[in-house]
Amino acid sequence: MHYVTAESALTCIQSGMRVFIHGGAATPTYLVDALAANSDHLRDVELLFITVNGRFAVAAPEMRERFRLNALFVSAPVRDAIHEGRGDYVPVFLSEIPELLRGPLRPDVAIVHVSEPDEHGYCSLGTSVDIARSAVLYGNKVIAQVNPHMPRTHGDGMIHYTRFAAMVYQDTALHEIPRCTPDEAEKAIGEHIATLIEDRSTLQLGIGSIPDAVLSSLTNHKDLGIHTEMFSDGILPLIQKGVITNAFKKTHPGRTVTGFCSGTAELYAFVNDNPSFAFLDIDYVNDTGVIRRNPKVHAINSCIEIDLTGQVCSDSIGTYQYSGVGGQMDFMRGAALSEGGKPIIALASRTSKGIPRIVPFIKEGAGVVTTRAHIHYVITEYGIVYLFGKNLRQRGAALISIAHPDDRESLEQSFFERYNVLPSSVK
Repeated sequence: MHYVTAESALTCIQSGMRVFIHGGAATPTYLVDALAANSDHLRDVELLFITVNGRFAVAAPEMRERFRLNALFVSAPVRDAIHEGRGDYVPVFLSEIPELLRGPLRPDVAIVHVSEPDEHGYCSLGTSVDIARSAVLYGNKVIAQVNPHMPRTHGDGMIHYTRFAAMVYQDTALHEIPRCTPDEAEKAIGEHIATLIEDRSTLQLGIGSIPDAVLSSLTNHKDLGIHTEMFSDGILPLIQKGVITNAFKKTHPGRTVTGFCSGTAELYAFVNDNPSFAFLDIDYVNDTGVIRRNPKVHAINSCIEIDLTGQVCSDSIGTYQYSGVGGQMDFMRGAALSEGGKPIIALASRTSKGIPRIVPFIKEGAGVVTTRAHIHYVITEYGIVYLFGKNLRQRGAALISIAHPDDRESLEQSFFERYNVLPSSVK
């Protein structure tokens, strides 16, 4: 095996090609920078990716004619580019992206970020196996950024170096996401959710202040399991205290199952060569049929806003594409089908700017990620409501009861205009 320069490795990329870029903590910024810097001859190269972290030079305005962004999930580095028409967004369940990579969105080139080869020649996709494994399997050519800081994770991410058309060595720290500090509302939400979680439950939760608030409220629980599309540092204290054991899961007992992780260097060191973690292909991790096999699956997800009928918008603010469909519906449905499972939507009643998040109608142009037919539990700092099996008026009355107190009068007025009765009269 031998290493080449970034410039040499990227010569296989030609105008009109489709190029996959590894995401999350594994975003190969060094190669992305080199691609942007050596792109004068390129036109209309389609770039395919989910969440990307850090600097993303190919999304700059001056790159518009050279690169066409086609995001499968929208993150901060590309939001403005997509909003300004320099890129597009593909709405798709995270579990179904590998199907796209096998077929209609098969990449000509995949750029991935991997660990150094071991004595047998195998590199690891490290922190982000997710959809990257499918890109490696189905891409015509694969370029690898090889990094000694990338952890070797157990599971589906082992790739022999002979699969790579070119390898570029770069010794650089991975992208980190600092731990969140929940505010008082988020702490209250975490405490509410903790009351719903039984011992021996299996959890799905993501990254952010609400998941961290939930995890910090679970220190007295026992034998919890993790089967989740992603996780961050918040799970580490519970593993170290023996709260998370994965002992009673039916699939992969004893192991934390995930598609990817993002967090701090402490997290990356913890998962390195740790056989208690299984980093698996996302079409398996997020398969509803796999999720439901575990009993007591608690899927904990957040959203941007929810209307009084229970429609959940999680990916957009009006027409502004903020994130993506991701795996929310995969796990909401999987938890609903799990024996004793609980699909949960958790949100603060207002944004940090004081904007209500329980609303009469979702914003014009916004997308529904979790439909009102799939909604079960909704939680704010003001309490818990259960909407499954409730009619529209019952749902509206319940949601008003956990809205911010200063928003309830206007919501009651909207409710009356729609149903000709007051919420207080609904049984």
